[in-house]
Amino acid sequence: MEDDAPVIYGLEFQARALTPQIAETDAIRFLVGTQSLKYDNQIHIIDFDDENNIINKNVLIHEVGEIWHISASPADKGVLATCYNKTSDSKVMTCAAVWRMPKELESGSHESPDDSSSNTQTLELLCHLDNTAHGNMACVVWEPMGDGKKIISLADNHLLLWDLQESSSNAMLSSSAALEGKGQLKFTSGRWSPHHNCTQVATANDTAIRGWDTRSMRQIYYIENAHGQLVRDLDFNPNKQYYLASCGDDCKVKFWDTRNVTEPVKTLEEHSHWVWNVRYNHSHDQLVLSGSSDSRIILSNMVSISSEPFGHLVDDDELSDQEDHHQEEKTKEPLQDSIIATYEEHEDSVYAVEWSSADPWLFASLSYDGRLVINRVPRALKYHILL
Repeated sequence: MEDDAPVIYGLEFQARALTPQIAETDAIRFLVGTQSLKYDNQIHIIDFDDENNIINKNVLIHEVGEIWHISASPADKGVLATCYNKTSDSKVMTCAAVWRMPKELESGSHESPDDSSSNTQTLELLCHLDNTAHGNMACVVWEPMGDGKKIISLADNHLLLWDLQESSSNAMLSSSAALEGKGQLKFTSGRWSPHHNCTQVATANDTAIRGWDTRSMRQIYYIENAHGQLVRDLDFNPNKQYYLASCGDDCKVKFWDTRNVTEPVKTLEEHSHWVWNVRYNHSHDQLVLSGSSDSRIILSNMVSISSEPFGHLVDDDELSDQEDHHQEEKTKEPLQDSIIATYEEHEDSVYAVEWSSADPWLFASLSYDGRLVINRVPRALKYHILL
């Protein structure tokens, strides 16, 4: 089918940081951050025009260093945060900062800009998340439903909650927590839960996953050996409040119910190398993406643990009698979990996969060689879910 074909975009530099522009719900837009040692790093604003199947890009200069992580404000289209490398006194530190893009680039544009002019734009620094005292930044996460004023950053073994002041030009550290224990304790990643009034955050360090209450900064659950090796990424089910997905260097994707963490609810073992990323679809939470150093992206249909275990995704009154009868047949037994598709357009480690904020059937993936691929959920499955 022609329009299930992937669209590929190549960056000139290596890259591992990708985010959808979350506050933009009309245009399909992703932000990609590069990792170049020699040249100024860049943030590519990728606008996908799905009618014509083409990508338009704008490039912003990120003058301060290689980008390891990027995240977009949930409330302001023009604001984003990056974690980046900075060399001082021959030591490399990973720092974090909040930026604003030029006004004219905030909204998705389908006009392809004149290339000569698009290369000179720079980001405006709003504030540093000053972490020299706390160590290297692993990632920055925004409060999901918030006004874009609350951010959590993970720096070495510290969980830091920041309050962005007026116009985001200053960040106040409002509270923090530290990992206690032996050895080099370091966070690798974290996610802010969209449930419980956004008072819970999950973090990964080494092989463990911890849940935190952001009001008290105390630990509320602890999954000791969540994975056999390093936990790389986490994501909360957007529709089922206690469900959390994790992935790691043991090649597995696991699904947890945080009320009972003795064992996972489900485990996927489809990847053959480290799994860097796991993402729930925002609208249809049975659709789960995972990206791995095996260069593949796997789209799974985790119906049994989704908010729609019987396939009720259509209002009953929309169905005619004949369909109604068919629907009843279908809803008597739960649907089976399955692997829907494996995507193999990448030739290098896939470091990031993200669903579009504007189109629930579309996602982007990024491999280390700078290849960005935009793919769609297979059409047959889309209609199966909708009808």
